Amino acid sequence: MRLKNLGLILVFLICGFHVTADELKVKEKNTEFNVYTGMFDFSDDGKRAALIGFQHQNEDLNRDTFLGNLSPITGMMFTADNAGYVYTGVQANYKVGALAITPSFAPGYYNQGDGKDLGHALEFKSEVQLSLSLPKDSQFGFSYNHLSNASLGDKNPGANSYMFNFLKKF
Repeated sequence: MRLKNLGLILVFLICGFHVTADELKVKEKNTEFNVYTGMFDFSDDGKRAALIGFQHQNEDLNRDTFLGNLSPITGMMFTADNAGYVYTGVQANYKVGALAITPSFAPGYYNQGDGKDLGHALEFKSEVQLSLSLPKDSQFGFSYNHLSNASLGDKNPGANSYMFNFLKKF
């Protein structure tokens, strides 16, 4: 009786776990990570600071619209003055050969730390990034962004930043 049960289990395992050729294909790489570094508020001599950041984009959530292909982004950046910005928003993706043009808009939470007082905790980041495709699903780029609170606070000095970006799809 035990041998019969063992045989049934083996048949079940072999038949139940078969793999088709389509299942062996490599999954499409739809997650992109962007690591960047640059200068926060480079136009303000008194409050400029080095920055480092990280951004995630999931192309499984993208949509084709009249504005082009849009996808959600989420990220954070920190400055050498302990200021921080955590954001989520949307970016458009335009390709011209090996060059990618990526404008984005993202509201987020800004914490001043020892850095520049931007006038409000809610800030809006407008950015444009130019990047060049590299081998192995990578890109190297340059971006410029502007943070502003849209006059929600008593003051709205804004901050202009530039970054060098390394993007990798997984």
